[in-house]
Amino acid sequence: MGDTEFGARLRALRTRAGVSQELLAQRAGISVRALSNLERGRARGPQRRTVRALAEALELDAAGGRELEEAASLGRPRTALPADAPETSPAGHHTLALPRDIGDFTARGPALDRLRALTERLDPADPAGPVGPTVAVVCGQPGLGKTAFAVHAAHALAPRFPHGQFAVDLRGMDPRPTPPRDALARLLRALGAGAVPSATADRCGLLRSLLRDRRVLLLLDNAADEDQVRPLLPGHGPSLTLVTSRNALAGLESVHRPELALLRREEAVDLLTRVIGPDRVRRESQAARDLAELCGGLPLAIRIAAQRLAARPGETIAKLVTRLTGHDTRLDRLEAGSLRIRAAFALSYRQLSPAEQIIFRRASLAEGVHFSPEIAALLADLPVRQAERCAERLTAAGLLQPHPTADRYRFHDLLRLFAAERLAEEDDPAHITAARLRSDRWTLRRAAAAARCFDTGPRPGAQPDPDPDPATAPVDRERARSWLEAERAQWFAALGRAHAAGLHRQVVDTADAMHWFSDRTPHWELWAQVFGWAVSAARALGGGRDEAVHLNHLAWAYSMCLYDHPAALSSAEAALAVAREAADQLQTGWALGYAAGALHRLGRTDESIARLRQAADHLRRTGEEGRLAELTALNTLGHHLREAGRAGEALVIHRRSEAVCRAGVPGQPPELIGLYLAVTRQHIGNDLAALGRWNEAETHLRYALTHFEAARMPAWSEPARLDLGVVLRHLDRPEAAHETLTAAHHGLVRLDNPRQHEAADHLHRLAHPSQPEVP
Repeated sequence: MGDTEFGARLRALRTRAGVSQELLAQRAGISVRALSNLERGRARGPQRRTVRALAEALELDAAGGRELEEAASLGRPRTALPADAPETSPAGHHTLALPRDIGDFTARGPALDRLRALTERLDPADPAGPVGPTVAVVCGQPGLGKTAFAVHAAHALAPRFPHGQFAVDLRGMDPRPTPPRDALARLLRALGAGAVPSATADRCGLLRSLLRDRRVLLLLDNAADEDQVRPLLPGHGPSLTLVTSRNALAGLESVHRPELALLRREEAVDLLTRVIGPDRVRRESQAARDLAELCGGLPLAIRIAAQRLAARPGETIAKLVTRLTGHDTRLDRLEAGSLRIRAAFALSYRQLSPAEQIIFRRASLAEGVHFSPEIAALLADLPVRQAERCAERLTAAGLLQPHPTADRYRFHDLLRLFAAERLAEEDDPAHITAARLRSDRWTLRRAAAAARCFDTGPRPGAQPDPDPDPATAPVDRERARSWLEAERAQWFAALGRAHAAGLHRQVVDTADAMHWFSDRTPHWELWAQVFGWAVSAARALGGGRDEAVHLNHLAWAYSMCLYDHPAALSSAEAALAVAREAADQLQTGWALGYAAGALHRLGRTDESIARLRQAADHLRRTGEEGRLAELTALNTLGHHLREAGRAGEALVIHRRSEAVCRAGVPGQPPELIGLYLAVTRQHIGNDLAALGRWNEAETHLRYALTHFEAARMPAWSEPARLDLGVVLRHLDRPEAAHETLTAAHHGLVRLDNPRQHEAADHLHRLAHPSQPEVP
């Protein structure tokens, strides 16, 4: 009866106010589902705080509020309890009050909303019924603001827990964390339990009994591990427990995990603004953004920087940015009174085992953003399986961040600085040097072996070093590509250190192994440096053929990777001189071809065509050894003729190349010749397009695109996709043209290919067909 009366009165008041259920629920801070069930009488009478919120949202006067509360009270369940029972009494004064909330707390809206939603499910008005107790674990790296968030959330949710809010610091980072028995005693006394049992199990049982019918919020801050937390968790009832820990506490069952991410730049700037005021931030908006970047979005670092600025109102943000820019002193500058970023990191570091500490320190030597357990093991001189276990423990402690899909890890920028600092402080310099040498030797051998998976056939006279660990070596091109891409920063830095150390033969051999793989990744700018080191190393070894080879590779890299055509021409001319001196006919032909490509891109088309004719004739006389180089020269010659307006001549040249490919080249694998054929057919398609034979052109371009995609060569497939899109546009197939050109544009932008502008231009023309085309 009471339920029906309250629901009917509430519905009538809402209708009279002219508001929807959604709007009233929003104003009152409850869910739409809960409100709907209250109006239909499907839920018991709501609590007084819910009634007050509804009355305020409906703008009822005092009398109206009392009437609504009276109707609600008739529907509330009656529980026969002793008059002096403490279970449902509001909490009085106690020693476990919540810590002070931070008035300038910033961001974390989604995580707080998730806690609010969980709390709503504890409301008797929820149609699913109470689901408590709810436990939420807030974990993450040091400095992430876990405690600040939990305290802020506890204050925000406090009105929903009228029987008290209690906070216990479990001192998980101390040498001796608070035993569960002691924490239970403090909680029981604060809850008014009277006599506290001596046994831990009895204390645990009494706590659960006391909390069975109470709406209580517990904040268990700074937990050490699951064993410390489990005895403190309620068993039943409408309570909420917030647990914070630097450890993941992955073993806790049936808990919720609100995610705290690093602050976005705008959130970090907002926090800075709240602490030091909008005027200072407005005057130095770029410096404020730079400060947020230098702090890496870590809330504690931003808080420290902001507090430091607040204590020095005459100091500019730019001055602090300048001081934080230096890696060696950044942690020193991130101090403000008792707030020290280094101290926060050191607390977690001290909890680690010796093996975990050495992995943490030595991993700071790894190059790039992410590192693998294999690299960490090499640097720490530990077995890989032990390194993997240590990395997982570091991840659980919030000191490393796992890659979402790969078996790799990364540091937060500030934690990497801290790890490097501990390395310099604790490790002997000789041990650090040995760690680098051990890792570099292994990495370069693995890199060369992986790159040789892309060779077109056996190298005459070559006796390469085997993979350093055949059991884990990449066994096919797909895995080799994945390893070379994932460890790109690592092997590139190792090669640079080998060059600096004068390990010339290792540099030349590694760069030589990379040749065919580099042809599949011309969008990697590092190839110019790789082949530049190889040229220098070859000269140190006496020059000759190796120097000519890598000067040619360097000319290719300048042209295809950096688009530095004057440098490409210079390298090709140097390669030509060295090759002729060494009487190397093959490298002479390649040098002529690379010089022609640079001349063409510099607008010297007639000279480029003459060089290419010379290269093709020269290479034809070298026999089978120079057949692939001859094909390259012929295809390039046809390309230059087409761009010079001589598409008919170009088509004849490319048909000649096609015939050579179809006949095959003795000693060369069919897969490689198939790739040359795809390149040739792309040229033929473009020749036909230049001649206005659009339907014929489409067939050849689709063939080339399909082949490049199957070979996973985006640097080749995306230009071919653009060529196909242009043909489809001229065939008056706008939908297909738009789809193809859009995909090509996206791909070329990812590759930073200059033809991205050509793709954008064709998309513009497609969208505005009435505008005249500009040649």
